Amino acid sequence: MLSEADAEHFLTRGYIVVRNCFSRADAQEYTRTLWTRLGYDPQDPSTWAEPSVHMPGHRTIDVATFAPKAWEAICDLVGGPERIATTAPHQWNDGFIVNLGEGADRPWADASPQAPGWHKDGDFFRHFLDSPEQGLLTLVLWSDVQHRGGATFVAADSVAPVARFLAAHPGGVYPPGVEPPPGGSVPAVFDYADLIAGCTEFVEATGEVGDVYLLHPFILHARAQNVLRAVRVITNPPVTLAEPMRFDRADPAEHSLVERAVLRALGAERLPFTPTGPREVLVPPRVLRQQRMLAEEAARLRVG
Repeated sequence: MLSEADAEHFLTRGYIVVRNCFSRADAQEYTRTLWTRLGYDPQDPSTWAEPSVHMPGHRTIDVATFAPKAWEAICDLVGGPERIATTAPHQWNDGFIVNLGEGADRPWADASPQAPGWHKDGDFFRHFLDSPEQGLLTLVLWSDVQHRGGATFVAADSVAPVARFLAAHPGGVYPPGVEPPPGGSVPAVFDYADLIAGCTEFVEATGEVGDVYLLHPFILHARAQNVLRAVRVITNPPVTLAEPMRFDRADPAEHSLVERAVLRALGAERLPFTPTGPREVLVPPRVLRQQRMLAEEAARLRVG
């Protein structure tokens, strides 16, 4: 699926875009209950109680069938379908992230280290250099996403500082705001302000319905303002790997593009890595919110 130019773009800039992965009609069918679930009137912005909503998921679709171009590119990036977990097969769900006017009360500001909200995805696990839980990040566009219309800001040169930080903390790193399990050790915590401070290459992830951005799991990104107050709908499901990444494979050709990007960022041809802390599943506040939202949405769907 991927050309040599695509592979090099991923290695140097941390992401690629696969266009036209599914049709506008397919997107409309999959998002048809969105407004009922939200409890908002699509024709009356005064009912839009929140400027952005991260919805829970009700149903899933098989990516290989629904969006084969995206699936093939995902497999190319992680080293083949056999490296994707079968216990957590990569599916897309309707846990839509809806931006209806985030930051519309402020003048537009281009992406920069000063933009709010920079983060690395994965609030549900303890992070290591080789973590399999987030083998790849996807941004699936279920609506058109315009410039200044609530796109995602991507820091295209952030793989290196994140890789160095993780390599320097083999005991693991927590996302901010997540409490450790009872009795667990307290590892380092990501300092996103420090990690983004040295980044200078930024992309606004705009596109059309059916476009899919595939990002390195170490990419820092942030929600952009939606000063247009356009309805922007995306999802960002992670790709879970069957086993932790390896940076010391006997045959360097067996390193995936994701692994190669880490090695390039660290200036190494191969690198043995063993975590010194436990792998942990975390329960972020987001999950508890979405559990409540799931019940509320189900009730509205029954009435609707």
